[in-house]
Amino acid sequence: MTTNLSPVRPIDVRPEFAGILRNQEQFAGTDDDKTSARINNWFDRLMVQSGTEIASPVLLLLSLLSGLVVGGIVFVVRENPLITAMALPPGFVLPVIAVMIARARRQTKMMDQLPGMIDELARAAKTGRSIEQCFHLIAEDTAQPLGSELQLCSRKMQMGMDLASALGDLPSRTGLTTLNILVTTLAVHQQTGGDLVQVLERLSHTVRDRLLFLGRLRAATIASRATAVLMIVLPPGVVTFFAIRDPQYISDLMSSGWGRAVTILAVALQILGTAWVLRILKQTQRA
Repeated sequence: MTTNLSPVRPIDVRPEFAGILRNQEQFAGTDDDKTSARINNWFDRLMVQSGTEIASPVLLLLSLLSGLVVGGIVFVVRENPLITAMALPPGFVLPVIAVMIARARRQTKMMDQLPGMIDELARAAKTGRSIEQCFHLIAEDTAQPLGSELQLCSRKMQMGMDLASALGDLPSRTGLTTLNILVTTLAVHQQTGGDLVQVLERLSHTVRDRLLFLGRLRAATIASRATAVLMIVLPPGVVTFFAIRDPQYISDLMSSGWGRAVTILAVALQILGTAWVLRILKQTQRA
């Protein structure tokens, strides 16, 4: 018995289906004050840009569990409530630091993939295909992690979103400011036309030159960045050393009013100095 199998008809793009796309769940809200909104926005960007499959509430629970585990270990070893309280915050931020490291590695891989992806897009545009068709082909051929972000944009266009809307959140999802140029280039070309191949080739050369410059900048400023990190890590390290060497050191220090005042002042200055140094490093990285 034989049956005639007809080819599967491709799904047509239906713009009216674009409204069913679910928005990314975020902790930040419009009703938050400035400080809480800034923290929530930073945490939302961290989770999205890291590419981890862990949900945000799960990461917070892991942070709480990590803080309790570290604090419990310190309490069992030293049996000092004050030292235990000091060990809780470092234990709480350990999972967050792990996610930050994962985000940095992911962004580095995507930046290395970006020039090659733009070259492939330019070669696909030479065949005479539309910009949407070229983007779909490149999204399927690009390796991870950049490929997953491109495929997400491609699926949005298949659901009916236009090119500019589908690529609008790509720079924020990846954390790569260089993608703003690519998104703007594709959106402008779709509206006004022009020599897309030449623009993409120039953009590829620009990205490669920028990567080369960033590499030279990191090599030239490695000593300054190491000094900044040392300034952040050294004061807590000294306090930890004395607390381990003499379990009564913190208790004796906090037993007097002068010791409490100096300790509170030192902690406040350490927090302000850390925020200042991190801001300078961030501005330098953006530049």
